[in-house]
Amino acid sequence: MCIRDSPYLLRTHTSPVQVRTMLSQKPPIRIIAPGRCYRKDTPDATHYFSFWQCEGLYVDKHVTMADLKGVLTAFAKKLMGPETEIRFRPHFFPFTEPSVEYDFTCICGGGGCKICKGTGWIEISGAGMVDPEVFRAVGYDPEEVSGYAFGMGVERVAMIRYNIDDIRLLYSNDLRFIEQF
Repeated sequence: MCIRDSPYLLRTHTSPVQVRTMLSQKPPIRIIAPGRCYRKDTPDATHYFSFWQCEGLYVDKHVTMADLKGVLTAFAKKLMGPETEIRFRPHFFPFTEPSVEYDFTCICGGGGCKICKGTGWIEISGAGMVDPEVFRAVGYDPEEVSGYAFGMGVERVAMIRYNIDDIRLLYSNDLRFIEQF
């Protein structure tokens, strides 16, 4: 059977772990769901056809967008250093409302490079507040609980942390590159 004729699809994100968790237990929920993902992306400095994604989900009473922003900002500063800035931009994702994309300052320090395409920022993740319809679908009362979710590409975080200017280097098996670490 040709792969084009296959009824199967390699997963494009790890979000189903969040839904399965909500279907199997009641709040409070705090999970991290790492996993390998596959996309029909043309490889370039910041995209590859497969990558590792790490998603998070927090559901409880009185969870707000401020909680999401605080957690992501603390994560950025702890992992990348206290000088790291984080930027939130409105976006659409089907299962969160409101939804945002968030960026970290780029390894170029804002001077502009091929990773950030001259902007000084690199997109890390999508995030947002879990849509009330999702809660209804899993049997939660959206008047009682709220929550946020995010999903980030591990390779992009590594690129910033270790000053790597091309994601393809992470998969090249080039010993000259690997031995630096």
